[in-house]
Amino acid sequence: MSSELAWLKSSYSDSGGGNCVEVAAAAHSHTIHIRDSKLGSGPEVRVTAATWAKFISHIAEA
Repeated sequence: MSSELAWLKSSYSDSGGGNCVEVAAAAHSHTIHIRDSKLGSGPEVRVTAATWAKFISHIAEA
């Protein structure tokens, strides 16, 4: 499944191998996939698009 997704790296991720977060939207299932870019074939967190929108809204207010 992960290989079919178009992953986007956070603009806050550094190129020095530090904290790197990537996200991808799966339109067919309306889910957002989140992973550590250093572990591309590793585990992912999957949330609904609604949950992701609430998360983004919450952190934008912080």
